[in-house]
Amino acid sequence: MVAIMTETTPVDAPTKRPVRQLLAASVGNAVEWYDWYAYTFLATYIAGAVFPESADNSLVPLLSTFAVFAVGFFMRPVGGLLMGAIADRHGRRSALTVTILLMGGSGLLVGLTPTYAAVGILSPVVLVLARLLQGLSVGGEFAASTTFLVESARPGRRGLFSSFQYVSTTAGQLLASGIATLLVDTLNEGRMDSWGWRVPFVLGALLSLVGFWIRQGAQETRSEEQRRAPRPGLLEGLRRHPRESLLICGITMGGTIAYYTWTSYLPTYAELNAGVDTSDALLAGTISLAFFGVLQPLGGLLSDRFGRRPLLLFFGLGFALLSVPLLHALRDSFVVLLLVQCAGMVLLTGFTSISAAVNAEVFPARVRAAGIGFPYSLTVAVFGGTAPYVGTLFKELGHAGVFPWYVAVLCLGSSLVYLRLPETAHGELRR
Repeated sequence: MVAIMTETTPVDAPTKRPVRQLLAASVGNAVEWYDWYAYTFLATYIAGAVFPESADNSLVPLLSTFAVFAVGFFMRPVGGLLMGAIADRHGRRSALTVTILLMGGSGLLVGLTPTYAAVGILSPVVLVLARLLQGLSVGGEFAASTTFLVESARPGRRGLFSSFQYVSTTAGQLLASGIATLLVDTLNEGRMDSWGWRVPFVLGALLSLVGFWIRQGAQETRSEEQRRAPRPGLLEGLRRHPRESLLICGITMGGTIAYYTWTSYLPTYAELNAGVDTSDALLAGTISLAFFGVLQPLGGLLSDRFGRRPLLLFFGLGFALLSVPLLHALRDSFVVLLLVQCAGMVLLTGFTSISAAVNAEVFPARVRAAGIGFPYSLTVAVFGGTAPYVGTLFKELGHAGVFPWYVAVLCLGSSLVYLRLPETAHGELRR
């Protein structure tokens, strides 16, 4: 395993415009994730508009909505591979431009999805198509922006730059949560059901144009040597670096289930299992997300000083031990929900603040974007994208208490990988 990390030689000098690079990556990434997460925060309203309600079970539309959420995740590996290949062949900036335009168009399609009452089965078909395009975009965004951010960093600052992956992701999620909360609090139920849930998606399409404009001024981080070299094959990263691909899967498995449980599904989980009011659940989620975003640079700086592995173990073992008691502590209380969310956010920072750096430090520059994009997005699809569906399904089957154990076991599995992970914080990026 050590051999994976030790073939290092310096790449081209980092950009001379680090703040501008961070802005280009962060603003676009925030817009991407705003669109992606708006879907989860408004899932109950989308369910009522797009899926017919079962006479036997009121959870059927919600389960269908989360199933479509999971379907979008299964396009993410394709996006990671295709957009990653564009980044490796034509440059990181080119891939980032494509992904943000694709996200804007697919988000608008969600907002314009006709209701089931109006067009019947065509309604969920349009929604599935929109989510597939969103999945393609998000998978490519992570591959390209991860590579772009880490390659833009100065020596000894890769962890800090890496943390902005989730600072911007959280900003987008926070914006989606805040707008959803505002709409729920200001519009009555009838207006939310008819047109209110569509507003965030239309707004996201407009914001994507802003992100596109900002990214046009970014500096390319792909080296001159890479530009002159023969273009890598689409599957070269998987074919020539299978151990690195498996390592990305092991690193990501626990992180993605914990991330999507705590940042996306927890408000719905609290509603279903603890009777928390929808408005309170969304507000607690918004506050905890703001707290989470502030923590990310601190985690990145700590990893630059003390290494990646201590933070990863803090995350993995923390969730393995505390997932069950934290989720079982939930009850119909805004304060309890907020404390549970914030406690999870502290632990989660050990993974999210440095995951971009850890992933980029695994692969050589030639296939870095595609090499990261496919195994990472595949793991997220299998374990992260299915988290809301699995949690809701356990509730439907009468075994809601099993879901916290599911989270804990996956985090324990990743912790075993972290124990054997070579330290990469203070070496050079692989060429």
